[in-house]
Amino acid sequence: MAPKVLISDKLSEAAVQIFKDRGIDVDFQPDVGKDKEQLAAIIGDYDGLAIRSATKVTEKIIAAADNLKVIGRAGIGTDNIDKDAASKKGIIVMNTPFGNMITTAEHAIAMMFAVARQIPEASASTHAGKWEKSKFMGVELTGKTLGVIGAGNIGGIVCDRARGLKMKVVAYDPFLGEEKAKKMGVEKVELEELLRRADFITLHVPFTDQTANILSAEAIAKMKPGVRIINCARGGLVDEEALADALKSGHVAGAAFDVFKQEPATDNPLFNLPNVVCTPHLGAATTEAQENVALQVAEQMSDYLLTGAVANALNMPSVTAEEAKVMGPWLKLSGHLGAFIGQMTDEPIKAINILYDGSVADMNLSALNCGVIAGIMKKANPDVNMVSAPVVAQERGIKISTTNQSKSGVFDGYIKVTVVTDKRERSIAGTVFSDGKPRFIQIKGIQIDAEVGAHMLYTTNTDVPGIIGTLGQTMGENGVNIANFTLGRAEAQGEAIALLYVDDQVPTPVIEKLQATGMFNQVKPLMFDVA
Repeated sequence: MAPKVLISDKLSEAAVQIFKDRGIDVDFQPDVGKDKEQLAAIIGDYDGLAIRSATKVTEKIIAAADNLKVIGRAGIGTDNIDKDAASKKGIIVMNTPFGNMITTAEHAIAMMFAVARQIPEASASTHAGKWEKSKFMGVELTGKTLGVIGAGNIGGIVCDRARGLKMKVVAYDPFLGEEKAKKMGVEKVELEELLRRADFITLHVPFTDQTANILSAEAIAKMKPGVRIINCARGGLVDEEALADALKSGHVAGAAFDVFKQEPATDNPLFNLPNVVCTPHLGAATTEAQENVALQVAEQMSDYLLTGAVANALNMPSVTAEEAKVMGPWLKLSGHLGAFIGQMTDEPIKAINILYDGSVADMNLSALNCGVIAGIMKKANPDVNMVSAPVVAQERGIKISTTNQSKSGVFDGYIKVTVVTDKRERSIAGTVFSDGKPRFIQIKGIQIDAEVGAHMLYTTNTDVPGIIGTLGQTMGENGVNIANFTLGRAEAQGEAIALLYVDDQVPTPVIEKLQATGMFNQVKPLMFDVA
């Protein structure tokens, strides 16, 4: 019997035809996604569900999806899918991360032109029968300095287009190496220098704890007077209240926003201010982009349903069913090792070296590599997955090397990950015990034995008395329960580390209290996906 796919959102007819041409039974019901009860009633009949943003794939929908094998999202964002529920039920969730990059980048450039020449206001004035030629004095882009925050896929396209406009481009991106920056023809700078020099600033980063309000009131105050700000990336990257104040004072000459902290944005501090261009999240809204992502998701879903090939999966590695039985715990470990180093490394990574020892050296190293790289890259891009991670690393100029060797120590097998930056090398090793649980066994060459938890605290210090007491007392006084406490040192009175597995995320005030003791060289909270 042919696989059966439901399309519950508006997708192009060409995408529908791809399913048909591949021999898949497809039902095109573009309005059913808006009716949760109707979708829940019929979803049990289908092997695949193709959606855009209108369909909300909730836990209730997934519970009713007895035969569903794959959910394909035509686009990047998957916030409308309960991925945890899908994973627990063995349903693959895939998206199309590269289908709308050019469209979004072009929208950012269009918004920059619009705010430079006050086009929307001038158009509205002219439509009103006015002829206010002297009122709308603009500025040229040629020769101006564009500051690009985030030089990944979309940001890189913006850099290229801006250079074509004869702009000088400076970029801030912790994961952009000097060699890659030179190839792009941009100058890599720190954020403060970008703020000081840029005539225009455009954002192209995901929304994370690190990027939330990256353009805060303090950052805006450091900008060149007369700067113009463009945000076509994510809401919440800019303090909208502070920006509104800066626009009113004249410190910021204009702004162009396609995304907002609260969406749909029916009320916002930026609305109705002079020389502020606002659009309703149109970054991916072109005919070409909608067509591209629709065709891509149809091909990906067809490949999986017919051949088992997995592309751009967010919750499943690209391995066979047979491999997954053996590799599951090792795939988790690879992600944990990458996540540790990713969270510990702030400067651009030049190389990632992965060593496989013993039994693990005979497994699917390509999939394990993807797990490590994805873990590292998630700090910069939470949307990265095991398929897209190597592409992201390649685009950033990161060299990946793999070594496998016969059993060389007390463990049947282990993985060691080392990252190289201009300033240092950092390494961590781990193994999987007989209970199937990943463990960290070495950090910075120091032997340890640490279970991996969702929330952890990592500290470094000189080996002196009082460290254990200080950590335990500070945690206890602030209600942080320690589930596991691991120590290690290079030598007596030498470098020492501690790794605490705690029940909940360690609050920032507790981190600050530990730092204030002067006993620690480093205090770092860590988070791991242990689901």
